[in-house]
Amino acid sequence: MPTLSERLREFFDSPQGKRLVEQGQRQLSKPENQQKAKRLLGKLRAGRTEKR
Repeated sequence: MPTLSERLREFFDSPQGKRLVEQGQRQLSKPENQQKAKRLLGKLRAGRTEKR
């Protein structure tokens, strides 16, 4: 049984995975989406430190 990382690697090497990556890169090139991503990462990082 393939590991999760192997399955992810296979997906991202597939045409569907490559399309998904390209779509994500296009979305993140928009400034408003960059701000949303930064806020989300900030919340995730804050949540990690509170649990310790």
